[in-house]
Amino acid sequence: MTATNSQTASSWRTPFMLLMLMSAAMQLSFASWWNLLNNFAVNEIGFTGREIGIQQSLREVPGFLAFTAIFVLLILREQTFALLALLLLGIGVSLTGMMPSTWGLYFTTIIMSIGFHYYETTNQSLCLQWLPKDKAPAMMGRILSVAAMAQLVAYAVIFITWQTLHLSFELVFAIAGSLTIVMVIFLWRAFPQFEATTPQRKHLVLRKRYSLYYALTFMSGARRQIFTVFAGFMMVERFGYQVHEISALFLINCLFNMFFAPVIGRFIGQFGERRMLTIEYTGLIVVFLSYAFVSNPWMAAGLYVIDHAFFAMVIGTKTYFQKIADPADIAPTAGVAFTINHIAAVIIPVVFGLIWLAHPSAVFLIGAGLACISLVLARLIPTDPIEGREWIGKVTIPQQPAE
Repeated sequence: MTATNSQTASSWRTPFMLLMLMSAAMQLSFASWWNLLNNFAVNEIGFTGREIGIQQSLREVPGFLAFTAIFVLLILREQTFALLALLLLGIGVSLTGMMPSTWGLYFTTIIMSIGFHYYETTNQSLCLQWLPKDKAPAMMGRILSVAAMAQLVAYAVIFITWQTLHLSFELVFAIAGSLTIVMVIFLWRAFPQFEATTPQRKHLVLRKRYSLYYALTFMSGARRQIFTVFAGFMMVERFGYQVHEISALFLINCLFNMFFAPVIGRFIGQFGERRMLTIEYTGLIVVFLSYAFVSNPWMAAGLYVIDHAFFAMVIGTKTYFQKIADPADIAPTAGVAFTINHIAAVIIPVVFGLIWLAHPSAVFLIGAGLACISLVLARLIPTDPIEGREWIGKVTIPQQPAE
């Protein structure tokens, strides 16, 4: 069955449905892991900024090696690879609470991260191959909304039951990982193999005309690390947020994505990637500057929610690439892009973790500077990007790339 034919079929077993359910399966375990991570690391193991920086850098190493996905695709179908990666994610999360030590958390982090990053690489590739260009932003918004619903379930259950049932970290990690494993088995059996309309190249692709996309991807990785590592760590270390309070913040973030990610997707389709990414990076400059000087826990919580709200706009970077890309380049470029994204992700947690020990505010001031660079890059995107017009001022006649 091809992706094109299945999208018009009456059956619910379509590529779009598979993408949504895989996103939900990923979030059931990853959201729970992320919700508990800082409290588990600080309260159970005694992590400081140094250890959390090392742990997060280790988490990003598989993302840095995501380009190797193209070699795996020489022997596995991309859809099969995505499901196997999800299975590994579930196993890694299940084991986390059983190893409450520094080296134990490092080990399980690597296991779950290999699954997470290979899944994200293949998922991005499959989205760009299976979703039509004219509908891709809105459809990606709907996928984010479904993922947010799965996050909401995970966070809500933890929020409601953590104190009332006196749950342990070991039990919650085990349940969350097992739910993902069960869903993977269901998806494996329920869905047929879908095919993209354009066969994908089976070698690494690195093209000069994708330079702006690579730069945006690199800066996105740097921005993401400051939020995911240090903004969350600040909430626990500086302001003393507990597990159920962090869960409440995550619940608010999920509700935003559930209701507004599809809207943001439609806005990207209507107003273009350039305008929406400009809004994102302008907002991030303000948020990071505010992080540096915030002293009120309620204000910090508000900034955390606003910061997360901008994440849905990453759709714009993906659909920008979809518009300028040779369709046969999508799978190999997804791996290359993830590696570029994680160059900063491998370095920043360790380096910024050391900066954090001396001057926590400096981490967010540097983040504001990175957001300024991203804003400049976003302004280089044409209002109507296509192959041959990848950035403002560049107009070339598209040529068929050499094999």
